[in-house]
Amino acid sequence: MNTHIDYAWSTPRGLVERPDEYPGTTELWGYSDRFAYRQGEQVDLRVHTTAPNFAVEIIREGARPETVFTASNVPGTRQKTPADAYATGCDWATSLTIDLTEEFAPGYYLVVFRTQDDDHGREIEQESFFIVRPQHPADVDLLLVHATSTMLAYNDWGGGNHYRGLPDGDRNDIPSPYSSMRRPIARGMLRKPIGAPRNAHTDVSVPIGWEPRHPTYEWAWQRGYSRHHNDAGWANYERPFTIWAEEQGYRVGHITQVELHAEPDCLNGAATVVIVGHDEYWSWEMRDTLDAYVDAGGRLARFGGNYVWQVRLDVETGVQTCFKDPSADPLRATDPTRVTTAWDAPEIGRPGAETMGLTGLGGAYIRYGSAVPRGSGGFTVYREDHWALDGTDLYYGDVFGQAPLCIAAFEVDGCDYTFRHGLPYATGADGAPENLEIVAMSPAVSGGVDRWGGRVPIGAPAAEIEDLFAGIYPDGIPSYRQGRGYGAAMVVSFTRGNGEVFCAGTTDWPYGLAANDPFATTITRNVLDKFIAAGRQSGQAQTKNVKEHR
Repeated sequence: MNTHIDYAWSTPRGLVERPDEYPGTTELWGYSDRFAYRQGEQVDLRVHTTAPNFAVEIIREGARPETVFTASNVPGTRQKTPADAYATGCDWATSLTIDLTEEFAPGYYLVVFRTQDDDHGREIEQESFFIVRPQHPADVDLLLVHATSTMLAYNDWGGGNHYRGLPDGDRNDIPSPYSSMRRPIARGMLRKPIGAPRNAHTDVSVPIGWEPRHPTYEWAWQRGYSRHHNDAGWANYERPFTIWAEEQGYRVGHITQVELHAEPDCLNGAATVVIVGHDEYWSWEMRDTLDAYVDAGGRLARFGGNYVWQVRLDVETGVQTCFKDPSADPLRATDPTRVTTAWDAPEIGRPGAETMGLTGLGGAYIRYGSAVPRGSGGFTVYREDHWALDGTDLYYGDVFGQAPLCIAAFEVDGCDYTFRHGLPYATGADGAPENLEIVAMSPAVSGGVDRWGGRVPIGAPAAEIEDLFAGIYPDGIPSYRQGRGYGAAMVVSFTRGNGEVFCAGTTDWPYGLAANDPFATTITRNVLDKFIAAGRQSGQAQTKNVKEHR
């Protein structure tokens, strides 16, 4: 009998990146002291290597990648690395500083470190990143918020993240409540080969007797990538969106969640704010900044999914905190509203749907292991006359984005809803806005069911939701969360204050853009064009009001 079913596919020891994991091999990793800068500032690169020297190439990424900086024969240093660097940071010494002159136009920059492994006759490459922010949000058409808190949650460089890393006897599956910004990023989150598998399976047909597979993990094991390589990061989500948007002629500005946390006015003046992919983790302060922006007349276009967790972020130390189990969080006794648990927890008093219109607890998984394995992978249209569908030729009941594209896949967001006369309506029981319009939906489940007695890895077992809900709802699970864990991915819109929000609640929407799917691209353009135009008018009106007030 299997007494320890490894549903989560524990990371084998050899896949964890950290110094001295393989004695005698050439090591090379690096990171920058911050995620984002402005022109005129200086990037501090910190590199560990066992090689005598290394090279650096800095590439401005996007539709037309451009190398803007190179350096060779930089002296290599073997840096001392704490055993818990994943939680506290590496604290490496500076290896190289880069002045952000005019050559560094605002954008996303991939930093590639290279050195030679003479013993094995090969070149070693590792990567890091940084962002150069626009001087003012109004200088661009849209401001893309990078989901760096989700990247921190999944980054297992050094041996730990918010999912695993601490020993529990025969494996390291206890989550670390702490994750540091000041360390390298796990392999695959920033760059990977074309054709790497996704988290969602994209099979057009699934036969009777099929057993779930997780090609993304098998691929990682075979090639030495992090088992979390697909769960977060530029390579998976922000990059395909940025390439598509730049090809469409949009001027894309970049910013991270760190700025949202530390600078309440960082979105002021933005015509529209965009979030894509996997934005699972947010701090209270990040939400404050985004909510204030929308309430003041801003436009938020979110093409992302799995909005679930509250975190705390200490910018000074660079440490993100998320206990997952609220009973273990020391703040529960003194400030329960800041406890690091799901936003929908009653003690927080701030349902996630109040910000995004949707919540990860109302959606969950599609086409991930045994979670809705034969689902269409697309969205079924219900409100065919919604403005976001203009020019799509979509009708009531039509499905778009289905397999093999699968844009409604992996982790998705929804809300509590009911049907009246063939149309879905939000009940509002979970905090969803009263004026929420549900445009399209796709069935989802809270997790996969094990029909194989532990023989087949599940990835996201439904049994885990029971423990999660026990922590979120210690006084009892509300009626709208009870049952068998059925939910839905949703495409919705609503207004709040003077602003407006559009939300396509799925992590995998960017894959539709990368494939130039006519429905996904038309909907995205409709949203961006409407929001950019409205946001500029709102910004002009705000500027006029400020001048008149003065």
